[in-house]
Amino acid sequence: MRQLTYVEATLEALDSAMARDPSIFVVGEGIGERGGNFNTTTGLFAKYGPERLCDTPISERGFVGMCAGAAMTGTRPIVDFMFIDFILDAFGELVNQIAKMQYMSSGRIKMPIVLRGSIGIGHSAATHHSGSYYPIFAHIPGFRVVVPAIPSDAKGLFATALKGDDPVLFLEHKSLLFNRGEVPEGDYEIPFGKARIAREGADCTAVAIGSMVDRTLAECEKLTEEGISVEVIDPRTIAPLDMETISESVRKTGRLLIVDETFQPCGVGAEIAAQVIDAGFDDLDAPIRRLNGAHVPTPYSPPLEHSITPQPNEIEQSIRDLLAE
Repeated sequence: MRQLTYVEATLEALDSAMARDPSIFVVGEGIGERGGNFNTTTGLFAKYGPERLCDTPISERGFVGMCAGAAMTGTRPIVDFMFIDFILDAFGELVNQIAKMQYMSSGRIKMPIVLRGSIGIGHSAATHHSGSYYPIFAHIPGFRVVVPAIPSDAKGLFATALKGDDPVLFLEHKSLLFNRGEVPEGDYEIPFGKARIAREGADCTAVAIGSMVDRTLAECEKLTEEGISVEVIDPRTIAPLDMETISESVRKTGRLLIVDETFQPCGVGAEIAAQVIDAGFDDLDAPIRRLNGAHVPTPYSPPLEHSITPQPNEIEQSIRDLLAE
């Protein structure tokens, strides 16, 4: 199977969808002739023109509101935020209009809008360009929240987002954008709400999100040399969250570690832990453990940036501590 980068995989899905569906258009800063800050729309301006690849000024609330109205009329807008931090300027439009419109119209008005952007800590992007915010959006009824970790999933999940009638937050960790992986040719879709078992194991379950998936897998491979078998689950979507796959794994292993770059208070790990305890307390042989990033604004300094994110040695030690319980 051919190898594509994460960005190339999503670009392939977007190009195919735009060729098939003339109602799809993209707005954002620098997504026209320049092709986006992260090459997310490279080559599409020449194919589809300025009406479907619309460069915008720095006016997030304005163009998010515009796209909400466009989606209500039957088109399929994609808002490319470059960094997802910029979405916060449009929070009122997102929560009070986009997320609620289908409910307020009793389902008569659909909201097929995709809101995409890079997330995560890395490359000294500092505090205005390093947010993830998926725990916030997963908390709001109405949104689908997608956090792919590998190129093939990015393509299949993006294709699903481009065909649905619900608003989708499609969040791409900046450290993954140019990772390569096997990607099937042609069109395919991956359903929301179905986790990927990235690695099978028997001694412990590790649920890892986004950039933490590869980091966790690498440490688990090292631990196999000592006979330690860890099952790694990549949720792929945060809303809906596939608790069935996670719970089934915990029933097998009896132990659960959740590895997530985002802050620990009120995070996705807390929700996963609560649901596992509620539905499968008797399956646990040890307390649930969480490994998260520090609850601080993201610093610019590379050493400080390194110190606030879960590192490989911390993942390894967390697994060892959990198995020692």
